[in-house]
Amino acid sequence: MKQPTLGNPQETIAVLQKYNFVFQKKFGQNFLIDPHVLDKIIRAAGIDKNDCVLEIGPGIGTMTQHLACEARRVIAVEIDRALIPILEDTLDGYDNVRIINEDILKTDIAKLAEEENGGQPLKVVANLPYYITTPIIMGLFENHVPLKSITVMVQKEVADRMQAGPGGKDYGALSLAVQYYAKPYIAANVPPNCFMPRPKVGSAVIRLERYEHPPVAVENEKLMFRIIRASFNQRRKTLANGLKNSAELNFSKEEIEAAIAKLDKGASVRGEALNLEEFAKLSNILNKIK
Repeated sequence: MKQPTLGNPQETIAVLQKYNFVFQKKFGQNFLIDPHVLDKIIRAAGIDKNDCVLEIGPGIGTMTQHLACEARRVIAVEIDRALIPILEDTLDGYDNVRIINEDILKTDIAKLAEEENGGQPLKVVANLPYYITTPIIMGLFENHVPLKSITVMVQKEVADRMQAGPGGKDYGALSLAVQYYAKPYIAANVPPNCFMPRPKVGSAVIRLERYEHPPVAVENEKLMFRIIRASFNQRRKTLANGLKNSAELNFSKEEIEAAIAKLDKGASVRGEALNLEEFAKLSNILNKIK
């Protein structure tokens, strides 16, 4: 197995120049150029020789090289066709890597887990484009793909929202959705100068450890998430008003008020005051009506 050659600015620039690569704004490309950050990601992901890793958006293969040295198998899914010849070059000699030119949102990950890992859970590692972070992470969770953990570089603000608790300004539908499926932990904060080109915002590495079973008992997951979305759509409104105004819900004013009363939080409680357990309870109460 070759040792990693990528990870600093000079090597990255040399590869990009060799291929006359042009950054695509539509793909939100920011390549990592700090070996210390690469080490932090791999440590946070807890990769070892038993693991099959799914890397989303490998770019020029910087992190892929490091992952290949630690894992048994790496599947790298890259949407930008212009990067495929570069990846074939930079990953030449890493014989445990498979490169796939696809959109991760349209990829059959369960099939990949079957082919490459005997259907056992994968570990996902990625430096995610900021504009598509939430759809990718929620897609992985909601489609019940076999996953052990997701360790990703995301915008700092998004990482803060994922691990926020009730009451704060960062707490919202994303916090609850992530915390229903996984235990979030911010492993490192990463400044803009660790990337090329430099993003305008700070980033963070967050690890999401997938729960084998959700931490709360919910009779109707879809209903719970509709209630959560309605609760935060109009943050200034009370929970009762948020639910009454939602086009996604069809409960009467009386049904909603009676259900909220059973939470013992007061009639004027706002959605941001409820924790995951209370949303599950509210959802189970309303689920018995319809």
